[in-house]
Amino acid sequence: MIKALKNFSLICCVVNVEQGSRALKIAKRHGVRGGTICMGRGTISNKILELLDLNDSRKEFVMMCVEKELTHEVIDSIATEMHFSKPNHGIAFSCPITHFLGFKHYEYGKDDNKEMEAVYNAIFTVVDKGLAEDVVTAGKAAGARGGTIINARGSGIHDASVVFAMAIEPEKEMVMILAQKDLTGKIVTSIRDKMRIDEPNKGIIFTVPVNEAIGLQ
Repeated sequence: MIKALKNFSLICCVVNVEQGSRALKIAKRHGVRGGTICMGRGTISNKILELLDLNDSRKEFVMMCVEKELTHEVIDSIATEMHFSKPNHGIAFSCPITHFLGFKHYEYGKDDNKEMEAVYNAIFTVVDKGLAEDVVTAGKAAGARGGTIINARGSGIHDASVVFAMAIEPEKEMVMILAQKDLTGKIVTSIRDKMRIDEPNKGIIFTVPVNEAIGLQ
């Protein structure tokens, strides 16, 4: 039976290297069909523990689509079994999804999600390789406390994919910063100005509301 696609969430986890498969295994016990694991690294910590609980080490960024009613159950199970309450063990958060395709049991449906008021936003910035640390520095100048740097690439050097009219080629980095809602505008503006995002091919920034977050220290 095909049912309309609605009321789904995207769960994102940042965990230590080689722990992404464990997070997916836990999620599958709750009905999650699968996910995507990306390699990344944390940013350098100073006196204040990074908001994303990362300290210049190799990380894995896990993404999975989950039925909305299962979101809290899945996040709580991963956070409990992987001890996200302890420093440097990981974080998990969820974002709303309006539509997606790829599962044969679902079809494109109308967007009638009613999401809770977001407390955090996830800020994503895509820049040329080697500039990610500058993005993090700009974010910190506006109140951010850390970020995750993820390698981003398209389908090939001579066949780059396009996102928001900007080519995402192998030599790119994506920075994810989790920020309180009232700081998001300042952080985005700081990154935009420092990285000259408004100039052609300098990068892109987009934000996603976060419904639930566990593991933030």
